Amino acid sequence: MKIVTPKPFTWEGGEKAVLLLHGFTGNTADVRMLGRYLNEREYTCHAPQYKGHGVPPEELVHTGPEDWWKDVMDGYNHLKELGYEKIAVSGLSLGGVFSLKLGYTVPVKGIIPMCAPMYIKSEEVMYKGVLDYARNYKKFEGKDEEQIEAEMKEFEKTPMNTIKDLQELIADVRSNVSMIYAPTFVVQGRHDHMINTESANIIHNEVESDEKKIKWYEESGHVITLDKEREQLHQDVYEFLENLDW
Repeated sequence: MKIVTPKPFTWEGGEKAVLLLHGFTGNTADVRMLGRYLNEREYTCHAPQYKGHGVPPEELVHTGPEDWWKDVMDGYNHLKELGYEKIAVSGLSLGGVFSLKLGYTVPVKGIIPMCAPMYIKSEEVMYKGVLDYARNYKKFEGKDEEQIEAEMKEFEKTPMNTIKDLQELIADVRSNVSMIYAPTFVVQGRHDHMINTESANIIHNEVESDEKKIKWYEESGHVITLDKEREQLHQDVYEFLENLDW
């Protein structure tokens, strides 16, 4: 059975561009509906896919935040090369962390971090997330339970340096949030059990921009872009973008 994996996408619209960033163990499908919504309203949207994502989990463990940050910067530069000078960025989870890092690294018109972690979660919790991803991917491939168990046993022997590097990235970005001056819209699902939701308040409080706001989505969990309030989220993101000084 051939697996059709999500790929990067670029949908050209008007001269305002939005870079859309997915989460750790996620892929561009996480931000596809948001991208479609914005593109239909004349925004150009580009979403890179990080190395080791949307592919067998054995490949994920051999990549890390440096690889993914390169993919993010390549995505930003891809929009520049296409001639887009006005770029905003919106990211989910790890993508939200990267959106903040872009905010103090390159010129951006606005930043929308969605369910972005600022607290270091324990390695155990993060490792469990990787194992869940691995198991689900193998199910998606159509493997039977016996084969999945055998492969998971093997997979668990692989060292996961990625997680430590990820924790260092989050700590580094958190220490630099006060260097962000671009308008920022912090998005957080109230039922997010993947991260400590206090992260949203940290970002909102520490960003130095005069134009910043935070919104809690009372019915949503961590992957807020695919959750039950996604249509409201689409409208809110669009409204924020429309009010930026492009």
